[in-house]
Amino acid sequence: MLKAAGAGAGDEVIVPAFGNVEVAEAVALAGATPVFADIDPATYCLDPAAVEAAVTPETVAVIVVHRFGRPADIPRLRGVGQRHGLLVLEQGESEAPYDEIAQRRERAAYLDARLNGVWTPDGGDGHTYQQYVVRVPGNGRPDRDAFARAVRSKGVDCRVPVKTPVHRMPAFRRDVCLPETERAADETLTLPVDVTLTKREMQRIVSACNALGGLLQPAF
Repeated sequence: MLKAAGAGAGDEVIVPAFGNVEVAEAVALAGATPVFADIDPATYCLDPAAVEAAVTPETVAVIVVHRFGRPADIPRLRGVGQRHGLLVLEQGESEAPYDEIAQRRERAAYLDARLNGVWTPDGGDGHTYQQYVVRVPGNGRPDRDAFARAVRSKGVDCRVPVKTPVHRMPAFRRDVCLPETERAADETLTLPVDVTLTKREMQRIVSACNALGGLLQPAF
């Protein structure tokens, strides 16, 4: 789509750095330069204000990636595109059947109501919980990683969703200030909300997290 739109050498395309290295790779393959903008801390998608701040005369497009089942703020992002004459492309996530989404939402609501010691996700409108992403308060990556190890030792399959932001990878390293992206990479952890989970397994997730959460205090 970038090539069809005429994007190429000398052009810039704004993309997120929070995961999705293949998006930056696609921009580079088209001959353009990926420019990284920060994310909204609630949605983990591109922040429209950060996108607008990243626009230069060379910018021709924005690639918006929907994350974890929470959609980006497309109306505002399209507004940015219209003001600056930019192509706005979207990368969506695979659609799950409605009954599966409903069950994921039920499990997410169960965790929302019972977890303490971690910051639960902002559900917002239309969240399908492709992943249930919490934040571990404390001193960033060391506390998050210690929390993850302890929870896994109790039989809970938790994962770090984005280990290294794209702007920190060797192929795309940039000296750019993306505080929300960095913070999310250091604090986030996914907990299971699979439709196959039993009530007992959900209770195990809550017990494992709550036993540890009180040990960590937010950093000041």
